[in-house]
Amino acid sequence: MNEVTNVDFTRQPQEQEKVQVPRTSQTEMMVARQAQEVQVAMLAAKKFPRDQVVAFNNIIRACQRMKLAESSMYEYPRGGEKITGPSIRLAEAIAQNWGNIDFGFMELEQRNGVSQVMAYAWDLETNARQTKMFSVPHIRHTRRGDYPLTDPRDIYEMVANQAARRVRACILGIVPGDVVEAAVEQCNKTLREGYEEPLVDRVRTMARVFEKEFSVTLPMIEKYLGCRSDAFSENDFVRLKKVYVALRDGMAKREDYFEIALPADETEISDPFDGGKKETEKKGTEKEAVTDAD
Repeated sequence: MNEVTNVDFTRQPQEQEKVQVPRTSQTEMMVARQAQEVQVAMLAAKKFPRDQVVAFNNIIRACQRMKLAESSMYEYPRGGEKITGPSIRLAEAIAQNWGNIDFGFMELEQRNGVSQVMAYAWDLETNARQTKMFSVPHIRHTRRGDYPLTDPRDIYEMVANQAARRVRACILGIVPGDVVEAAVEQCNKTLREGYEEPLVDRVRTMARVFEKEFSVTLPMIEKYLGCRSDAFSENDFVRLKKVYVALRDGMAKREDYFEIALPADETEISDPFDGGKKETEKKGTEKEAVTDAD
């Protein structure tokens, strides 16, 4: 469930809704500490409200840094169109410079191979808040089939990856839209004007990075952009940077952009859970064909 929810923290559950959860002294201390931290943060936000002019200038200044501009946008195809928007990194930079915003995610429960997670962004000054509740199955989807995750590190990375997208949406939901648009425009300007290295060298470096990290070759990139690498423009390079950010952050898969050819001796994608059943059936069929021919 990805829609924005208004959480009522004051409603008391009915008798049939109550769940008996053992609460230790350590749990009580943690709850009390979190409540105190929220109260202190809200009081500080009221005592030291943001100067919107200063905050806006800080955001624009941050977007003039090349490293942030390079990872500021994502892009992926959907339904024959290209979807683009502010990346997770840009949303975090906007929230940090806008000030008085608490954002992040919490794993509420982990049971039966599924994590229940809440992403949130809270403007402590205006009390505007957005939350998104969602489930993350501990399953990794690949072209060769799905397989469950059992390593705690893999599970955490999967949860964090899914939560980061919702946190971004929450942040963009409470920061004024014109501020976000100005940040995006400044990042694009920085990308167009901020490079000292020649374009041909940047394209060559980018092609090596794609091949090393995602096994995407230069001919595949040329086919995606529709021209040879020696004809790439600055806009094409910016598009490649957005594709790289989307792949790196898990916003899309390489198959969403590039045509991935199967090996010559592999005509279909095998199922990792079939236990060799298809191969056995194939050999049996070939044996029957030879017998019939005899």
